[in-house]
Amino acid sequence: MCGIIAVAGFRDVIQDLYDGLILLQHRGQDAAGIITYNSQFHLKKANGLVQDVFHDKSLARLKGTMGVGHVRYPTAGCSSEFEAQPFFVSTPFGIALAHNGNLTNAGELRKFLLEKEYRHLNTNSDSEILLNMFSVALKNQRPKGKLTPDQVFSAMKSVFKRCKGAYSAVTLIGGQGIVGFRDPHGIRPLQLGKRKFGMKEEFIIASENSAFKALDFEFMRDIQPGEVVFIDSKNRLHSRQVRQGQLNPCIFEWVYLAAPDSTIDGVNVYKARVRMGEYLAQQIKKAGIHIDSVIPIPDTGRPVATGVADKLKVRYREGLIKNRYIHRTFIMPGQSVRKRSLHFKLHPIELEFKGKNVLLVDDSIVRGNTSKKIVELVREAGAKKVYFASAAPPIISPDPYGIDLPTTDELIGANLSVEEIRKYIKADGLFYGTIEDLRKAIRYGNPRLQRFSDGCFTKHYPTPEVTPKLLKELGCGRNQTREEYQNDEEEGDNQKMLSLV
Repeated sequence: MCGIIAVAGFRDVIQDLYDGLILLQHRGQDAAGIITYNSQFHLKKANGLVQDVFHDKSLARLKGTMGVGHVRYPTAGCSSEFEAQPFFVSTPFGIALAHNGNLTNAGELRKFLLEKEYRHLNTNSDSEILLNMFSVALKNQRPKGKLTPDQVFSAMKSVFKRCKGAYSAVTLIGGQGIVGFRDPHGIRPLQLGKRKFGMKEEFIIASENSAFKALDFEFMRDIQPGEVVFIDSKNRLHSRQVRQGQLNPCIFEWVYLAAPDSTIDGVNVYKARVRMGEYLAQQIKKAGIHIDSVIPIPDTGRPVATGVADKLKVRYREGLIKNRYIHRTFIMPGQSVRKRSLHFKLHPIELEFKGKNVLLVDDSIVRGNTSKKIVELVREAGAKKVYFASAAPPIISPDPYGIDLPTTDELIGANLSVEEIRKYIKADGLFYGTIEDLRKAIRYGNPRLQRFSDGCFTKHYPTPEVTPKLLKELGCGRNQTREEYQNDEEEGDNQKMLSLV
């Protein structure tokens, strides 16, 4: 999961890109980057939050009427600052790319680029591979002078043919325009918007349309699976269904990843989460337990808890206060960092817990560590009984398309039964939503959504190359990269300590 944005206008777009990344910050907190173009490229990227990466001087030098931006959540590759996006290659024309998703055949493509195309790759990132595949395909069109839409679409046909997995991406081609594309399964979101500039139109492409309204853009539509959008140097919009696709959006976007005010593939995220809670309440009602109050685990658990409380006719209370200066722990790189942050992420309001039977509601349970710690916090605050509910079913398998779930070893739902998980997190009762209810909650907003990428709950994946063997290989590679990165971090910390002695 990452956040991407591209803006094409008739004035400097840096303010739109910066503000847009702020609005997409929930999609990645590890690194941020922006590249613009005004006869030459201007790039700024680094590890950290958007507001920490960009300052007045860097914003002032990012000139140009076209640009792309990225906030990173590390999945493939690692958290090194060298893997911050956008990535750039010089030929043809100069191309920068920002990517959300994961290529599942990155190893095969890397070999092709190194041995057949003699490309040099600076990082382990699959996004750099995707950029180079697009660069090779575009160069093979032998463009002369200005790129034509047909050349762009033909190049993308080759990319779609060779690249497997999940990839929503935006590219900036020097002096030519912006290209946005979504893989033939539409696993990761990508949306198109416009705004008036006199008699002309300016365009935006972004991961979520929650970023549009604040920037005065009007939402046009979701970019379709296998579709390519090309905004040329004169800000004319061209689009083509380059490859026929079958929409399989990632179900986790509605569970956790997307902002509640976003509407993805015709389904409002907030309303979908409320419906998840309503369906979940039906299970809890059957248990016949006494609940004094329903308390959400902020922030994603709030709409789910609202739906639960409404259906159970039990009072809804805010009992856990979130420290807003702490990153989202699920998307922090490294398990040790996640564990440490749990000690000061949430603070209980004791009056809401003392002597009461409470139902805690969250969007999902991934590793179980956060849930266990929260139950402990609530008991320490004086709760009589603590019940726990998850809108999502048990997560039993990795997600190879851009969520940091690389191995089954980290997934509590893959290794323990529901009763064993209840004992592990020390809850008096544990309730999970079902995959049928989860699909139904989303499909209610758009009945045309027939399929989802929900392999983390079902072990069934939309792309045929994802096998148990591939999942194991991807997991081993990710764990090795993690260890290397953590060792580098520890070595760096040791060097700092030595310099202070």
